[in-house]
Amino acid sequence: MRVPLSALLLGLAGLIPPIGLTAGALLDLGLFAPSMPGFVLTYAAIILSFLGGTWWGFVSRAERPSAFLLAVSVLPALAGWAAIFSFQPPAALFALAGALIAVLAVDWLLVRRRLAPRWWMQLRIPLSVGLALCCGLSGWALIR
Repeated sequence: MRVPLSALLLGLAGLIPPIGLTAGALLDLGLFAPSMPGFVLTYAAIILSFLGGTWWGFVSRAERPSAFLLAVSVLPALAGWAAIFSFQPPAALFALAGALIAVLAVDWLLVRRRLAPRWWMQLRIPLSVGLALCCGLSGWALIR
């Protein structure tokens, strides 16, 4: 099954801010270039929270929602919060990159259990990988 066009276009549009900020940081474009990785970090934390919310919604649709999956659905928001408040920016960006890849396992589980739509992984893989790359490259921009 194909990803609905609106979901695909809106999802890809969501990569515009981190791609632009990452490019600005890598190319050292202007006075705000050193702050751009921090904006990517914040954006990634927000996206992780959004993903957790989608998981909560998927799991909640079941007649008997899994307590385990409901608990798992709050972890992305906690990971984003921890990255913002507990790490130095390069380490936080690298941790978020890993978290964005790790969440794909839960996305896959939700599809497998028929809680998420069949096309979900076709959307989630490029979006998670794209944002993870932005996080990794933004972290690298801070330490190079």
